[in-house]
Amino acid sequence: MTSDNQPTHTTSLAGRVALITGAGVGIGRETALAISAAGAFVGVHFNQSRNEAEQTLADLIEAGGNGMLLQGDLTQSDQCAAVVDRLVEETGRLDILVNNAGAPIERAKIEDCSLELWNQVLATNLTSAFLVTQRAILHLRKSGHGAIVNNLSLSVQTGGANGAGAYAIAKGGLQVMTRTLARELAPEVRTNSIMPGVIETRHHELFTKPERMQQYRDETPLGRNGQPQEVAATIRFLVSDEARFINGALIDISGGRFLR
Repeated sequence: MTSDNQPTHTTSLAGRVALITGAGVGIGRETALAISAAGAFVGVHFNQSRNEAEQTLADLIEAGGNGMLLQGDLTQSDQCAAVVDRLVEETGRLDILVNNAGAPIERAKIEDCSLELWNQVLATNLTSAFLVTQRAILHLRKSGHGAIVNNLSLSVQTGGANGAGAYAIAKGGLQVMTRTLARELAPEVRTNSIMPGVIETRHHELFTKPERMQQYRDETPLGRNGQPQEVAATIRFLVSDEARFINGALIDISGGRFLR
């Protein structure tokens, strides 16, 4: 038996509602599946990847879970509001927010980066998380289990190699926002961030050459790149009651790439 001050530790998310942005592919997809498997109702957000998001939802329902599709361009405040509001209208609550959506858009060194590209990268990776979070805060505070996880990038440490500087800067801003929210929203809401290393997803199929992926494997102490399911498992832990004293943290999921 436990006292009121010492609740039973559990990773169960039964009865909770989660919004996962960019849940059609990669880390977002696997996070949606993992959080659903733990018992939560999942809002599967997408912007352009409708077919992939539909498949994510179908897979979690087939596995015994429940959720709904939510479409919206998160760089637009009205669409952010609609995404959050639709989920809350359907379920009556919001307990978990995973700000996963983001992309480098296009590679360019800072000296060659146009203002248009700069603004697009920051909007996609930083402003979008700000807008969704701002709309979600009221509901997360009411939850009793409010938890936010922001998905950063290895580039926060590296500075963004090979023209990913704007992306790295945006993700760095998201890390500062994590610390800010951890102070502003506690104790009602915990806010943490993860920093995935090289995870074998469609992101790297689009932006990284195969020989470079092999080089990453060779450089990593664990001798391989990560899988999206491994990142999803960490997120599931962070939003659970087992992590109830973790707030403002940055969790490195890189296989030890920074061990030098």
